[in-house]
Amino acid sequence: MAFPSRHPYRRAPAVVLALGSLLALSACSAQPESSGALKVATTVAPITSIAANIGGNRVDIEGIVPEGTNSHTFEPAPQVAELLSTADVIFVNGLQLEEPTKALAEQNMKDGAVIVDIGDAVLPPEDYIYDFSFPEEDGKPNPHLWTDPLYAIQYAEVIAKTLSEQDSDNAAYYAKNLAAFTEKATALSDALRSDQKSVPDGNLKLLTYHDAYAYFAQDYGWDVIGAVQPKNFEDPTPEEVAAIIDQVEAEEVPTIFGSEVFPSAVLEEIGRATGARYEDTLRDDDLPGEPGDAEHSWLGLMRYDYATMIEGLGGNATELKSVDVTDVAPDEAEYPQ
Repeated sequence: MAFPSRHPYRRAPAVVLALGSLLALSACSAQPESSGALKVATTVAPITSIAANIGGNRVDIEGIVPEGTNSHTFEPAPQVAELLSTADVIFVNGLQLEEPTKALAEQNMKDGAVIVDIGDAVLPPEDYIYDFSFPEEDGKPNPHLWTDPLYAIQYAEVIAKTLSEQDSDNAAYYAKNLAAFTEKATALSDALRSDQKSVPDGNLKLLTYHDAYAYFAQDYGWDVIGAVQPKNFEDPTPEEVAAIIDQVEAEEVPTIFGSEVFPSAVLEEIGRATGARYEDTLRDDDLPGEPGDAEHSWLGLMRYDYATMIEGLGGNATELKSVDVTDVAPDEAEYPQ
């Protein structure tokens, strides 16, 4: 199904927070208790990466959710409480993605620390998307905003504003990094829009295992025709698989997309039954390569996914592959593996 546009104010990339507004923050803004760098805890790797691009070497960032882990069902180990008890800022995606981690943070956070639900800050309830893996009757909206560059820019804005409020001495540094990150994310968005024009008419259709691209599809004019993974994260029933096979054949979908994090024998079966190619390397919160690699970043993650989807659907990703995805600031964050 195609999702209608409900974001008229976001047809162009989100407006960057004015540098002056960050620089004008009061000198009496809350400061970290120690004289050292601000200590930041983050949840999923894409948020860790965006925070690292903004905070650079002025903050100490440590991720919580190991890469390659199902973030929807992740239960933090007891030792995570120690990290949460020492953090000055705790960034979570929100939208009910990391409820056990947020609850642990609320129980252990120190005085003066802040928890920031980034997704809730940028997405009003009237713009929630409920879909295949996130049905409205369960009350949990699709939380995967970061797979959409327009929302990723807004994530960066929230992070920059928060860091500047907590550490006003470095507000100019965070503002500079925000501007640089926004420029790169916008270049990625522009390359995506250019390359997707090479996809044959009617082929901008996504059948995925994990339902992670709803907001992206809405903003870039793609059609998410289904997700194999139901709300309980178990395999669909044989009847549901048969219906998906019929749909793939009827819509002549050339490639169906699986996930490195969620291997799916069901999608392999659908590929064999329909003749569609099964591409099993998409990822929504597992960054490419290893920490320290040039493409181990939100920018590298999304460039890989977009290029893989466009090429799988019959287009070419020339512009995307030319986009510079190096970080705009030193990424010294800790990414649990």
